[in-house]
Amino acid sequence: MRAKRLGMASHSIVVEPGAPEADSRAVRVGLYEYNKAATGLAIHSFGAYLRDGEGQVSGGVLGRIWDNWLFVATVWIADELRGRGYGRELMLQVETYAKERGCRHAHLDTFSYQARPLYEKLGYTLFGQLDDYPQGHTKYFMKKELG
Repeated sequence: MRAKRLGMASHSIVVEPGAPEADSRAVRVGLYEYNKAATGLAIHSFGAYLRDGEGQVSGGVLGRIWDNWLFVATVWIADELRGRGYGRELMLQVETYAKERGCRHAHLDTFSYQARPLYEKLGYTLFGQLDDYPQGHTKYFMKKELG
């Protein structure tokens, strides 16, 4: 990938498809630290996993807690296990975990070909959408009061 020099600066910008995880982590940590310095609030990341009898991951939820908000970043259940209630149970356990840590609200995003009906059954409501993203689909932004 070609680097672009910025005038007399000692830094360059390089667009890197498939960037190394360590570099991506450096950007995330840098932003988290900046946000913590600005707000005094740390971000708490977590994972909740569905494991088979041998400990292999068959699904899970990845998220973050910041102040009194839960953000559900990623939800996945293996194809052969979908429709059996695992997604619902994972979400309920994650919400309980978040409430125990002081969360009163939750938000997530999902696509028109994903799990919007599940989230609506769990009490999430739509607060925004991005049409034709990706082309022919819609991205939905949802929230829930955790109480």
